[in-house]
Amino acid sequence: MKTGEIASRGRKLGYARVSTREQNLRMQCDALLSAGCDKLFDDQGVSGKHEHRPGLDAMLSELQPGDMVVVYSLDRLGRSVLHLADMLVRFREDGVHFHALNEGINTSTPGGKLVYYVFSAVAEFQREIIVENTVAGLEAARRRGKRLGRPPALSPEKVALVHALYRRRRMNKDQIAARLSVSRSTLDRAFARFEAACPDDARGLVRISQA
Repeated sequence: MKTGEIASRGRKLGYARVSTREQNLRMQCDALLSAGCDKLFDDQGVSGKHEHRPGLDAMLSELQPGDMVVVYSLDRLGRSVLHLADMLVRFREDGVHFHALNEGINTSTPGGKLVYYVFSAVAEFQREIIVENTVAGLEAARRRGKRLGRPPALSPEKVALVHALYRRRRMNKDQIAARLSVSRSTLDRAFARFEAACPDDARGLVRISQA
C-alpha cells in the first residue's frame, strides 16, 4: 500500500476531552457513540495545550490502517492549528481516516480527502512563518546591540524540519539528537523554543516575540 493510501474500512475510534474535572464528557461521548464508534478514549481535566495526554496517546498507539478517528470537534483533538495539522498529516500517511462531527469533516468521502492536503499546506506555511519571524527577531535584536549569548547549535530552519519528523513519529528525540550530533538537552531546548512560538489560540494565529 502506498504512503497516504487509505486501506479498507476499519474501526471507528472516538476521542473526547474536557479541560477541567468539573466539565462533563457525556455530550461528546453520546455523540461519538451515535456516530458508530467501536471504542472511546477520553481525557478529563487535561488542557488541550498539553502535548501528551493519556487518552490521546492510548488511542494513537492503537490505530491501524483503515481505522477512523472520530472527534466531536476539531479543538478536542489539536492543541493548536499546527499541532492539529501535524496530526492529520500523520493520519493520512498512516492510512487512517478522520471525522470531526461538529465541523462536518469526513475524510472517507471524496470531498473530505481534500482536508488532509489543506492542513498539510497550513502546517508548512505556519512553520515557514515561525522560522522567518524568529530569524527576523534575532536580527533585529542584534541591530539594537542586544547580547544574545552564544549562537544556537541548531538553526531555526533545521529545528523546524526535525520537529516535523518528531511530530509525525518518524524519529524519536534520541535518534534526532544523534543524527544532528547534539545532546538530548540541546534538542529539548531547541524544541521548547520552537513550540513556544506555535499558536495556542483557537484561530491558530502565530505569535512570535520579537526579542
